[in-house]
Amino acid sequence: MRLSEPFRRRPDVGALPALRRPRAAAWWIVPTALLVAGTVFGVAQWLLTGLPSMPTGPAVTTARSEVIQTALAAGAGVGAAITVMLAFRRQRHQELTAHVTAYLAEHAAADSRHDATERRVTELYIKAVEQLGSDKAVVRLGGLYALQRLAQDNPDHRQTIVNVICAYLRMPYTLPHAITALLAPAEASAAEFLSNEASGDDTDSGKVLELDREGELQVRMAAQRILAEHLRNDRSAVEKDSMQPGQRFWPGIRLDLTGATLVDFEFDHCHVAGASFYRTSFLGDTWFREATFAGNVWFHKATFAGLADFSGAVFAGRALFGSVAFAGDVGFGRAIFTGDVWFEGAAFAGDSTFEDAVFNENPELGGILVTGAGRHVWPEGWRVRVEPDGTRRLQCTSPADREPVVTEQEDVSADDRNMCEP
Repeated sequence: MRLSEPFRRRPDVGALPALRRPRAAAWWIVPTALLVAGTVFGVAQWLLTGLPSMPTGPAVTTARSEVIQTALAAGAGVGAAITVMLAFRRQRHQELTAHVTAYLAEHAAADSRHDATERRVTELYIKAVEQLGSDKAVVRLGGLYALQRLAQDNPDHRQTIVNVICAYLRMPYTLPHAITALLAPAEASAAEFLSNEASGDDTDSGKVLELDREGELQVRMAAQRILAEHLRNDRSAVEKDSMQPGQRFWPGIRLDLTGATLVDFEFDHCHVAGASFYRTSFLGDTWFREATFAGNVWFHKATFAGLADFSGAVFAGRALFGSVAFAGDVGFGRAIFTGDVWFEGAAFAGDSTFEDAVFNENPELGGILVTGAGRHVWPEGWRVRVEPDGTRRLQCTSPADREPVVTEQEDVSADDRNMCEP
């Protein structure tokens, strides 16, 4: 079974010279005979018109013989010319036949090479995927780097290989004890409980499990780096001048990291066609600085345990951040949103800024929950209001208020709790 079956190129019929079925021999034998006979008759008739009609002596007889010889020679010349023409035509036909044969042979060889390459790619792919299923971290690392090289050398298979890497990151994973400290207290306690249950009372067994988790963490970090390395369009000066992408850049890639657990995820300056981070857990600090999302991107119900920096990011499609939990500081400064923006139900526990952010449409920021004490720079027309139950939510202010609003754990009076539609 092949990794994928790209559309096979067929020989370009338009590039082949037109070949016709050979005609019957009668089509050229009869006209040739008539042409030769006509030439002999015409030359003889033309030369004989100058001779006396009645024989007058040996001189006239000799002249007539010479006329006949001349006419026959002219006919022979015409026949020779026709022979040369036929020889040229035969030579031309042989050349065209050789050209077509070579053309088809070249394409047959190309198809054979393509099939051999596909078989080789499939073998390498299967072997790399088998390595990913190994119980040894170093073997899994080897499988990841084998997939990376395979994708670099075979652009048609890049999306499939990226899908495999994303699927690996989506698989369930038990964190090392050192990483659970990055989680919220309740989640950290649950993770610690599960880790203790898995390790049991055997101390040696627990140490082995902890080493396995740390090794798996290194494998997952390598997978994250592979994605970021090839989705970051780093170009040389020559490539920038020629508007060509970098040699190691994989364009047009879509990511599906739904439910994945990512640690210290660095995605600065990366460019993707679309991405799904639905229910993704971002542990440690997360960087999306100046990243470009050419299509829709989903962060719905994702959790960020540390810093989340989206400074200068470009969201060309819909950007959905509904019910996202930001436990640390958040930065959307200079971010550009050209499509719909939705933050309904998102929770901000640390500092946050939307300073100099650009929105093509009215952003849907209503319902953002501000849970911690911090400094916030909201988009123009939005500010934090205190609900009757003491909950602090972001709401739309008066349309006349067109400047970014800076708040620092402010309390707003009950008379100032009116909200407007964005």
